[in-house]
Amino acid sequence: MKNAVKFPLILALGMLMGACSTIQSESNDAKAMIVEPAPDAGFIANPERQSKRSDLPFQKVWIKSDFDKSQYRELVVAPVNTQYMLEMDWMHKLSSANIIGDVKSDIEELAVYFHDQVVVGFKKDPKKRFRILEDVDQHSEPALRLELALIEIEPSQTALHALSWAGPPGTGTAMGLVNKRRAAFEGRLRDMQTQEIVATFADRDMQDAGPIDLTRLTWYGPAKGILERWAEQFVQVANRKPEEVITDPTAFTLRPF
Repeated sequence: MKNAVKFPLILALGMLMGACSTIQSESNDAKAMIVEPAPDAGFIANPERQSKRSDLPFQKVWIKSDFDKSQYRELVVAPVNTQYMLEMDWMHKLSSANIIGDVKSDIEELAVYFHDQVVVGFKKDPKKRFRILEDVDQHSEPALRLELALIEIEPSQTALHALSWAGPPGTGTAMGLVNKRRAAFEGRLRDMQTQEIVATFADRDMQDAGPIDLTRLTWYGPAKGILERWAEQFVQVANRKPEEVITDPTAFTLRPF
């Protein structure tokens, strides 16, 4: 009887691992197949102007036609907006006031983490593309302000549905691996002198999944890896040469053990 129960699980895992070996070979195509863009949250005005660009790693991008990034040498990274995160449907289904309070606190911590990852990324950039301003009053050269909003973080299945890993075939590990585990942001670049928005961009991404992963037992565990990846991509885009293509890393890999 035990072997009869195990076989569908092993078969499903094998199929997923085989699929993932294909997915890893073409990461841009993989992300397009697996991760749909998040609905517009409202942080970006005129989101209909955005489109997918093959040379940038984000799903939605708009850049002002006469914007020349080479004119700017300084960058302010604004505190990350979280108001749209608090509107997530799954949060409204939480029944405990204590849990809701903890989740809201975690969201604020994630926003600070995202901000700090971006700042550290630019400060450690060997090309020193931008001088990071801690205070707007330090502004002495043409500067941009990077404004980001976390609009979605979907909870790790490991944390909120831990019992499902041991459930009947079809309800636990094998079927749960390809789950949401996504995060999304919207962003805009503002000219500090004119206050004009010169670019907007948005992305939703997925982090690796694995049923045995003790580093991700918090509801937001997988999200930190996504935030770190975005921070790296901001630096890559800032340093991008005119004809250079910045690709997204593999969107999804399976690590069952």
